[in-house]
Amino acid sequence: MKRKPPDRKAQAKRAALNALKRARRQADRAGVELSNWEGEFLGSVEDRLKTYGRAFGDPEKGGSGEALSLRQHVKLKEISAKAKGEPPAPRRGPRRSPKG
Repeated sequence: MKRKPPDRKAQAKRAALNALKRARRQADRAGVELSNWEGEFLGSVEDRLKTYGRAFGDPEKGGSGEALSLRQHVKLKEISAKAKGEPPAPRRGPRRSPKG
């Protein structure tokens, strides 16, 4: 029997949903209070993933086979780090070209 190759979009969707659930679970177990915005973010991204298979509509914001946009990945990492009790990553400003 020949097996179908795995569907990249379905794998990305499943991985993103698992990451969202893991972040929420970690925060609950550690007793970390997520802000209202963070809770809404996790819920709305999860709803969009379940409905549309991806959480963003503009193709310029992420890859075609990706379930989350680049910024959504960053926010999810920040929420996961907060849930683990890690200090927040320092914010980086815009890149500037060296003065010559």
